[in-house]
Amino acid sequence: MANTPQAKKRIRRNNTRAEINGARKSRIRGFVKKVEVAVSEGDKKSAEEALRAAQPEIARGVARGVMHKNTAARKMSRLSKRVAAL
Repeated sequence: MANTPQAKKRIRRNNTRAEINGARKSRIRGFVKKVEVAVSEGDKKSAEEALRAAQPEIARGVARGVMHKNTAARKMSRLSKRVAAL
C-alpha cells in the first residue's frame, strides 16, 4: 500500500488515466468494427467511408500513447487491404 503522498497521488492519476485510455481503446475498436462489418456485408462504399473515419482515430490513439505505432500501422494496412479487395 502506498504511504507517501506522491505515491497516493500516482495511484489516483493512474486510475483516471486507465479510464481515459480504456475509453479511447474502446472508441478505436468501434471504428474498426464498423469497417469490418461493412466489409463482411460486401458494401464497398460504406467500407471506404468507415475506413476513412477509422484511420485518423487509430493515428490519434498512437499520438496519445494508447497504441503502439507498428500495431496501428498493421491494423490500418490489414483494413485497407480488405477494403481494396471488395
